[in-house]
Order: sequence, then C-alpha cells, then structure tokens
Amino acid sequence: MFSLPDSWVWDFWFADDGDRYHLFFLYASRALRDPEARHYRASIGHAVSTDLVSWTRIEDALVRADAPAFDDLATWTGSVVRHPDGTWFLFYTGSTPAPEGKNVQRIGYATSQDLLTWQRAPENPVLSADPRWYETLDAGVWHDEAFRDPWVFADPDGDGWHMLITARAGSGEPFERGVVGHAVSADLRHWELRPALTVPGPRGFGQLEVIQVEVVDARPVLLFSCLAEHASADRRATGTTGGIWAAPAGGPLGPFDIAAAEPVTDDRFYSGRLIRRRSDDRWVLIAFHNRGEQGFVGAISDPMPVAWDGKHLSVSGS
Repeated sequence: MFSLPDSWVWDFWFADDGDRYHLFFLYASRALRDPEARHYRASIGHAVSTDLVSWTRIEDALVRADAPAFDDLATWTGSVVRHPDGTWFLFYTGSTPAPEGKNVQRIGYATSQDLLTWQRAPENPVLSADPRWYETLDAGVWHDEAFRDPWVFADPDGDGWHMLITARAGSGEPFERGVVGHAVSADLRHWELRPALTVPGPRGFGQLEVIQVEVVDARPVLLFSCLAEHASADRRATGTTGGIWAAPAGGPLGPFDIAAAEPVTDDRFYSGRLIRRRSDDRWVLIAFHNRGEQGFVGAISDPMPVAWDGKHLSVSGS
C-alpha cells in the first residue's frame, strides 16, 4: 500500500517507461483535519516502482498555479501518454473558484522529456465544457461545473488521439446526467470537443468519475467510479454504497451500456485503475482506500488481480 504519514492520498494514474512504473497521485495535508477540504488543496505528487507494490516518492509533478489561471484552485486527476517523438504529455484537470463556493473545471496539459520535470503548456486550458453538449455551472443543477478526469489514448486505427472526460449532459434527471465526454486530437496539443459518447437515462449516475477503457482478456470494459449519493434513484433503491463500476463496452469508443454497469467494489475503494503488470502480463486493479472504520482512509492499494466471471469483471482482494 502507498500512503503518506502527513497527507491524504486519493485519485491517481500511471505511466510505464518500460523499466519503472510512475504513479501520479493527488495529495493534501492531514493538517486540514477535514478530509473533504482536501479537494481544494490538492497537488500532484509522483512516486516510482518496479513492481507496483513498493513505491519511492520523488519530486512532485505539479502544484496549482498563481491566479488568475485555469488551475489556480487545484490540480486534479488526469492521465499520461507518450507522443511518438518521445515527449510525455500529462493531461490534468484544472479547477478555478466560482461564486458560492463552487468551482469550474477545465482541462490542460504539461509536457516532459523524462517524466520528472514538467512544463505547463502555454495554450492551457485546451478544453472546457461547451453548453451545446454539456452542462455548465450556469444551469444551476449541480454543485460544480463537472468537466474533468481526462483519459487519453491513441486511436486504435492510428488516427490521432481520443480523450474521455467526466462530464454531465445538459438535460435529464440531475442524478442521471453523468456522461462520457469526448474530444479528439491529431497531435495531443490541439483538441476538438465532440458530443458525449453516452446519453443520460434510468439506472444512470450523476457523474462517472475517473473514466478508463481497456480491453481485458479480449473484452472491452468501461471502468468508472460513483458513490451512492451521486447515483440515480434506481441505483440507490438497490441499497448500493457505490464505489468502482464496470460497464459493458463495444470497443474503446463504445458503445457503452451505462444502465448495465455493475459494481466491482463497494465504497471501501474508489477511483480504480486497471494496469497490465509486466511481470506476468496480467491485468490488476489498483484503487485508493476510501472508507475505513475511522472514516476516510486516503491511501493507495496494492494490486488486485481481475478476471471475468461470466459477464462480470471480478476483483480478488476487494
């Protein structure tokens, strides 16, 4: 387990340079006392490992910028990919304050040649919620302008890059509006926002956090997280606590059947990431420890093997 004695650790993502795994994680000081206050004090830390179990913390990747900037409140969840020219791109969520204690989220990136020293892009932010397709703060429906957690991957057919985004549709029941936002790029630097890849509906969610799509043992799957408090009435009626969910996927770009999503864990774990372990070429799930006997935990789990149990993605050790 990866933990810090003086800070809470939660959302995270990986990069694999072929020799070491790089863990980028959100953290905030426990001196805040209230773990809910961590979100507005988040920085992006960095640790390295050769086995996904023993981690060595190194210099932080990013902290919030000086105002005014799109990330002058906090730097939140993202993903890392490598351009064919060798440049590493760290896409992340920038949060800036809005009236009444709310916030607006937009997406930017930083680049590095060695995964250690990062430079923000001068054109940040590169994406923000477009009211043609996505809910904005002006709608007055949600507690923030949800447009975050960029998951970036190369097009399977070699045609540029895709970004999946935690976003909300501009219509529908408030706790069913969570959608998979979508943007495309030819070069990782310039992005075109497109309509969402899913639509709101019954058995939906208010938000699909920390989206990831992978092909596990030849079967595509959409992974996301949502707690019961932000799930639809249909979901809450089942008594779910929420946690990490898996939804059937037709491929890396869908179609995604959100109504058929099933829990992979309960709310003891959150923000799960699938990663293929090099030592045995096996898929494992790593998540942060969310709920414990004393409340919020704030540490990152050891790898948990995953496998298909008929139509369901099951996790050992959850």
